[in-house]
Amino acid sequence: MTDIEHRSLADTATRVREHIIRMSGNGGCFIGASLSCTDLIVYLYKHVLNISPDRVVDPDRDYFLLSKGHDVPALYGVFAELGYMDSARLSNHLHPQDVLYWHPNREVPGIEFHSGSLGHLLSVGIGVALDIRLRKGSNRVFVMLGDGELNEGSIWEAALVAGAQKLDNLIVVIDRNAFQANLRTEDLLPLEPLEDKFEAFGWSVRRIDGHCFSEMEEVFGTVPFEPGRPGVIIADTVRGKGLPSIEARADRWFVNFKPEEVDMLLDELHGIQRAELSSEALHVR
Repeated sequence: MTDIEHRSLADTATRVREHIIRMSGNGGCFIGASLSCTDLIVYLYKHVLNISPDRVVDPDRDYFLLSKGHDVPALYGVFAELGYMDSARLSNHLHPQDVLYWHPNREVPGIEFHSGSLGHLLSVGIGVALDIRLRKGSNRVFVMLGDGELNEGSIWEAALVAGAQKLDNLIVVIDRNAFQANLRTEDLLPLEPLEDKFEAFGWSVRRIDGHCFSEMEEVFGTVPFEPGRPGVIIADTVRGKGLPSIEARADRWFVNFKPEEVDMLLDELHGIQRAELSSEALHVR
């Protein structure tokens, strides 16, 4: 990757984070997990996926399924930056006259499938991958899962099927930000060692820093990892990445910031000054 390409990725990710921050007011959004997966989604759409704004229904496109649907501000931010939607439309977030809300909606061009209730889109991805194989296609299916989502039994049922079907055109990306809602995953229901668990189910596993574009280049460039095995990339990330005032904070999972807090967080993103947040934190347990 050239320095220019790296800078372009970083600049795009910063602008996507700006969009996410702006969507964190006036009703709010799941900001922490949206910021943790931003770099991964930016890299996928700019350097991996065979898709473009004018090919969102092309049968030969690659598919991206956001199973952790509450992070859709990151995906919509990428859509706005890469020409899938007008960036001005993001101001309609949570407006009753639009369909931009807390989870993906297929009425938005580029969204492959609804999600929100966790644990479903890996099975959908398996169906798409099987269809591609039956059609003798060469396109691929990428499914992003949250680490807390791995507590859903349906994920492991699907993982068994993908391994048994030898779906090497299926790649799962796990946003491993170490939180499930308001708790750390390892305090609620320990997930590790994740590599061993997926390998036991017949998957080929890689693990990377989910904010390092160079590591993404190295691992995504070798997809499929092994013939006859689905692939999984465990991407270690930081919840709230880019905003030190909320990074790795359990109580800033879902937020509804005041307008002045949004302005302060935009300044914080650009290293001007740390935000002083006064809005109430959300606890669900």
